Formats: sequence, structure tokens, C-alpha cells
Amino acid sequence: MTTHDLRAEADDPLTLSHDESVQLLRGAPWKRLAVMGDSFAAGLGDPSEGYAHVPWPQRIQAALGSGKPDFAYLNTGVMGKRSDAVRAEQLEQVLEFKPDLVSVAAGGNNLFDAKPDLDGVEADLDAMYTALRSQGADIFAFTVANVFDAVPELADFRDRTAALNDRIRSVAQRHDAVLIEMWTHPVRLRPRLMSADGIHFAMEGHAALTAEVVKALGARAARGSEA
Repeated sequence: MTTHDLRAEADDPLTLSHDESVQLLRGAPWKRLAVMGDSFAAGLGDPSEGYAHVPWPQRIQAALGSGKPDFAYLNTGVMGKRSDAVRAEQLEQVLEFKPDLVSVAAGGNNLFDAKPDLDGVEADLDAMYTALRSQGADIFAFTVANVFDAVPELADFRDRTAALNDRIRSVAQRHDAVLIEMWTHPVRLRPRLMSADGIHFAMEGHAALTAEVVKALGARAARGSEA
């Protein structure tokens, strides 16, 4: 039995406890969180032994909303949605919610095309970011982890994902969004990371992603308080 076999969320060095997350986000200004996009936004993922079966959006909601009785949360994520559908079907609802913090997770389903239209994906992301920022919302997003190196037959999908990540980085930079880099995150090397579908993180990955989001948002909040 390996060390990983014995690991549980409580002693995983890549995760944060709920109390640690709350502490890092203490004083953060956001009170209206919206998560929009595809199945990554919806929080799909299989259970992981020893880890709470709580997807990353709900983990962020719980940590950010702790001690804020007026905190509000909206998740419009739908499995299978491409970036154009997220823009057409979810943006208006999210804008009506008037969030002050939004996660946009879209573009992954476009990669199933033989020749993905990444210019179109970037245009969709840019339009969504522009609309959200015009209302004053902060935005955070994450790059997709490179889980393909150990699977040679997925080399083409690896290249498409790397190209998508470049578009995500570009849009995030233009709009001063908080970007969580997961492409080379060490969790990608864990043998039990992926759900049975081979696409979504199991809860072990959700816990690790949450830790990175919390740290990034905490840093942004601290930067804002010093301005």
C-alpha cells in the first residue's frame, strides 16, 4: 500500500480545510458569487475515498459565504455546453443576478470538434468577460490540467487543450481576471485523479482545485484592500 492509498483530505498537502479556506478569504469583499459554464462549472465528478463529496463550486461558496448572512450564490453550469451556448443561454441570467464575483468555465466542449474554432471560443469568452466587468464584477477562471502525458493516444487532445488554455490566459489578462493555473499542477499526476468518464476530476481533484482558487482569491482580496 502506497502513501497515496492512505491519504485522505485532512492530510493531503494539496488541499485546505474549510477553516483554512475561511481564514484566507476573511475580509474578502464578495457577497454575490456566480458560476457559469459547462460541466466543470456544474461541478461534475466521482467520489474519492477519504474526501468530502462536495464539488469545487460549493466549496468556494461555503468558504466565501462563511459569516456573511446576506451572501448569495448562483450556478448556471450545464453539462455539454459549448462556449457559444454558455454565452447565449447563461450570460443574461448571470447579469440579472448582479454578481460581484463570477467564475467562467467554458470552451472545453468545443475541443471535441476535429478542428476547434478557438477564435470563436476566445470571442465568446471575451464578450462574457466584457459584459461582466462592465457591471463591476471580478472574474476568476482556471486553465485545464495536463492529464494527457501518460496517455499517448490523447496527444492530439493535449495540444488542443494547451491551445485553449492560451486563449483563456489571453482573455483573463485583458480583463484583469484572477487566473488559476492548473496545467502543470502536481495533482494532475495522481493515479486516482479522474472520474470514470476520463474527463472530470474526482473529488480529490475538486479539493485541490478549491485550494488554488481560495489562495488566488485571497491574494486578490488582499491586493484590493491595500489599494
